[in-house]
Amino acid sequence: MTFHTRVSDFQTQFTAIRDVRTDVFVREQSIPLALEYDEHDLTCTHAVVYDGLKPVATGRLDFQQQGRIGRVAVLESYRRRGLGTLVMQALEEMARSGQADQLWFHAQISAVPFYLSLGYSVVGDEFMEADIPHVSMEKQLA
Repeated sequence: MTFHTRVSDFQTQFTAIRDVRTDVFVREQSIPLALEYDEHDLTCTHAVVYDGLKPVATGRLDFQQQGRIGRVAVLESYRRRGLGTLVMQALEEMARSGQADQLWFHAQISAVPFYLSLGYSVVGDEFMEADIPHVSMEKQLA
C-alpha cells in the first residue's frame, strides 16, 4: 500500500476529515457529534493521510492556539502501520514552516506511549475531557 498525505484547510478536505473523525471519535469512542466539530476547524490547517483515494488518518494544527495539535485519528483497521506518525510529521512540518517553536495538545491516556515515542512530554496531571482520561503533552521544536 502506498500512503500519501495532503495538507489543506478544513473546507477543501471536509468530507475526508469528517469520514475519519466520525468513525474514530463518534462511532468508536462515543464522543457526541456536537463536541467533535468546533469553530477551530475552520481556522486550523489539516493533514489527511490517504490509502489511494480513501482517507484513513487525520489531524489538525491550530496556530491561533499557540501550536495546538488536535483531532488526531487513524481508522481502526489502519492502526499500527505508522499513519499516526505520518500525521504528526506533517503537523510538525507545518508548525516549523509557520515559525511555531512548540506544539501542545491534550492526549488520551491510551495514546501517551505513542506520543512519548515521538518526543513529546507529559505536562501536568490527568484530567477528563469528553468523559475520556487525558493529559497535556508538549514538544519543543528545533
